[in-house]
Amino acid sequence: MIRKLYPFPTLSVFLLLMWLLLSGFSAGHLVLGMVLATVLPLGTLPFWPNVPRLRNFHKLVMFVLMVHWDIIVANLSVARRILGSPKKLRPAFVEVPLDIKDDFAITLLTSTVSLTPGTVSADISADASRMLVHALHVEDEAVLVDQIKQRYERRLKEIFEC
Repeated sequence: MIRKLYPFPTLSVFLLLMWLLLSGFSAGHLVLGMVLATVLPLGTLPFWPNVPRLRNFHKLVMFVLMVHWDIIVANLSVARRILGSPKKLRPAFVEVPLDIKDDFAITLLTSTVSLTPGTVSADISADASRMLVHALHVEDEAVLVDQIKQRYERRLKEIFEC
């Protein structure tokens, strides 16, 4: 019964906490936040057909913190390159072979790559075995591929059962 009402309990708790942080703490906002935390996951359930099981919540938190750090570092790197000499930039498209096969995990990986300044996931192959990434500056394609696979893909495989 509870699982049917709250298909994603972590998401519901997160939504409630975010609602209270954004709107303030009062009885009315608590009730409204609880309603939203129940209705929104139920309403979006059809759009989440095959969510992999979360294997390690602690590693997920560490992954999110690492991605935030990478975004800060990449912002500084991109700013330095753009404000320096744009003629020295070496943009490139790089194919990254994928080991993960789960659509949800691939979506998280492509989103992570796109959120990091200086890189954009441009395409996924039809068989989901490769991701095309555009990078603002590539000195060595193998280093970029290894960074994406080791820093992001490997961790996503550890976090989710995929």
